[in-house]
Amino acid sequence: MSLPVGVVGFRGYSGAEAVRILSRHPDCEPVLLEHRVDAGADAGLLKKPDIRRAPATADAVSAQGLKAVLLATPPEVSMDLTPDFLEAGAIVVDLSGAFRLRTPERYKQWYKEEHTAPGLFGQAAYGLPEYCRERVRSARLISNPGCYPTAANLAIRPLAEAGAIDRKSGIVCDAKSGVSGAGRKPSLSTSFCEVTENFSAYSILKHRHVPEVLLTSGLEEHEFSFTAQLIPIERGILETIYFRLARPLTAADIIGIFDKQYGNEPFIRLYEPGRVPDLHAVEHTNFCDIGVVSDAASGRCVVVSAIDNLVKGAAGQAIQNLNLALGLEETAGLL
Repeated sequence: MSLPVGVVGFRGYSGAEAVRILSRHPDCEPVLLEHRVDAGADAGLLKKPDIRRAPATADAVSAQGLKAVLLATPPEVSMDLTPDFLEAGAIVVDLSGAFRLRTPERYKQWYKEEHTAPGLFGQAAYGLPEYCRERVRSARLISNPGCYPTAANLAIRPLAEAGAIDRKSGIVCDAKSGVSGAGRKPSLSTSFCEVTENFSAYSILKHRHVPEVLLTSGLEEHEFSFTAQLIPIERGILETIYFRLARPLTAADIIGIFDKQYGNEPFIRLYEPGRVPDLHAVEHTNFCDIGVVSDAASGRCVVVSAIDNLVKGAAGQAIQNLNLALGLEETAGLL
């Protein structure tokens, strides 16, 4: 018997992706939770119009018997809905940045807004399964990582922990994303005429995803330079990460560090030394692909990390976390 899982924000790109994955999930079924009376049409994002619907209220969560709710919503909406949904007995997986930064002070610093549910930070488990799996299994509130930090942390953390990076020389992360990462709400900067045949950088040195990398990989802000760039494609994130080696290491040595950490991980794919991934390799998948090019003689190293921003960067990782929290096979619905 399928477990009902609510999805709020199903008209957005990440929410619609979550509905698509849940629709083929062997153990779960989606329930569309309406949180805006003026939400408008589904615009063809949902391929199964007969999916059950209900209002996005605690009463509806209880009445529908929802085991969990995925919030593909802006942070302010997540902060508003999460307390009631938890009280109604549902596990909440939040795809926004509402609970990622661990303290209301840090949230205000990077999101420029007051946090309206600070008491929930203590309950929130950061949902990067490769590092937080056991915490996620027992959590009632899971904060799904951002797309850029997912690709960055999976590439940087093993090397930082192994002492492979000369941190005094700094780490540069050059991150390129498809336009769907900006969400579905219309804006001038993501309109067709602005994006097509164009390539632009934004939020330089102040991107709100930076603190997630610092917190998860144990870096200081002065050690990490991050630039997000918008490219004229629908989906995908490719991050090119540059750093100096702390000691002479070949690409095979670096891959060996990754393999020690990720050898049994179902959604990490490592490339042969000297080969790197591209976006076609990860489109519509929950994989993070990692490749390395290293010059041990000069101490230079480049790591390329690629994900689909709507899957491993959002809805797929949310369902990976959901599977863990519900005691299901971690890969269910994702392979």
